[in-house]
Amino acid sequence: MVTWRSKKQEVVARSSVEAEYRGMAKAICELLWIRNLMLDLQIKPVNLMKLYYDNKAACDIAHNPVQHDRTKHVEVDMHFIKEKLEEKLIEVPHVQSQEQLADVLTKALSNQAFNDCLNKLGMSDIYAPT
Repeated sequence: MVTWRSKKQEVVARSSVEAEYRGMAKAICELLWIRNLMLDLQIKPVNLMKLYYDNKAACDIAHNPVQHDRTKHVEVDMHFIKEKLEEKLIEVPHVQSQEQLADVLTKALSNQAFNDCLNKLGMSDIYAPT
């Protein structure tokens, strides 16, 4: 399953890492909502839910939330993410930016990058000559 949403954050972030980390916490909330919905429908999850993230700093903080300057403003989110990782409900693997398929929905891409994303998603132009 794929989910994508664009929403203005309620607080001003002091850094791009902070903004990404808050976004990660919101995405994990959505994953947990989907997981609970599946459980209500009697569908048991087989694997960990994965949130593929292309911001290396945010992934590093999620996996090693040592208190330092970059995390002092996101303590609630930090503890929430750490708790869900320890409970083995989610996994947050780092993915290279050029491999991030969600970019086709969120960014202006070059023709080649756009077509690569569409091919990886299994989408094709039904009007293209064969």
